Amino acid sequence: MSWNPCPDPTLGDRRSAEAIEITIVPRAVDLGEMTVRRALPSSKRQMVGPFIFFDQMGPAEFLTDQGIDVRPHPHINLSTLTYLFEGEILHRDSLGTEMAIQPGAVNWMRAGRGIVHSERTAEARKQSGQRLFGIQTWMALPVAQEESDPAFLHHGADALPVVEAGGIRARLIAGRAFGMTSPLEAASETLYADVQLQAGARMPIDAGYDERALYTLSGRIEIAGDSFESGQLLVLRPNDAITVTATADARFMLFGGAPMEGPRYIWWNFVSSRLERIEAAKEEWAKGRFNTVPGDEAEFIPLPTRTDAPQRATGGVFYP
Repeated sequence: MSWNPCPDPTLGDRRSAEAIEITIVPRAVDLGEMTVRRALPSSKRQMVGPFIFFDQMGPAEFLTDQGIDVRPHPHINLSTLTYLFEGEILHRDSLGTEMAIQPGAVNWMRAGRGIVHSERTAEARKQSGQRLFGIQTWMALPVAQEESDPAFLHHGADALPVVEAGGIRARLIAGRAFGMTSPLEAASETLYADVQLQAGARMPIDAGYDERALYTLSGRIEIAGDSFESGQLLVLRPNDAITVTATADARFMLFGGAPMEGPRYIWWNFVSSRLERIEAAKEEWAKGRFNTVPGDEAEFIPLPTRTDAPQRATGGVFYP
């Protein structure tokens, strides 16, 4: 997706537990019909494992004849992953893919050397209205795969392994955890899970991945004696095994993986390890050299007119 910029908030004085390396309060923007909260990248942290972009969409209530209409726009050198808790989004891309994503399923799109996609509410869904709530993430590709062929994968909710025990329900979206392996073939070592805990339940999180974080969605959790409410990104210290305790019914996303070989430049919807590659992509989009989206050719998002240079320091990242 392509979203408007979100200003950084002023953080409070909450002390993080020793197990927490960084606490990030997401930036928020009101798009009218929906609020979006961006946790990554931030001025405190660019990436966690391959995850370079982490947006919470909603929850939002769309009335009849309303919905999201993200027009065709390009990506390079990254993968996107859309995961919903409520609602439905219709994905179309320049490969000819047309796939509606529903709660618990995964739409994974590898941009590689370049892809164009749109994300909209289908006309049939607009007739009845809907709630929409979900997470969209971008993952940087390893340098050797940045210019790979674009691809799209869909895994239905029934295809993703789920563990239920002791007040814990966890769906494994990517990677290996809880004695299970996800069928999603990510480009690098990746961990991603949707975790729900009943009040009083305890979940151990081992140190099997170099970089890990929690994004709290609802309820309240406790880590090493410190309490955390919803709407916070908690970057865990490397090599520390921790236990998360729900002090009220809670839900969070657990994610991370192996770090990238180095930082990434990011400008608008483009991510790359090479500054010149982003400059080339800007020119290609401006001159209409990307492929179009079959069935969605009438509209597109123009290249932004601002002249902000691509940044590695996230304080200057530009998201029109």
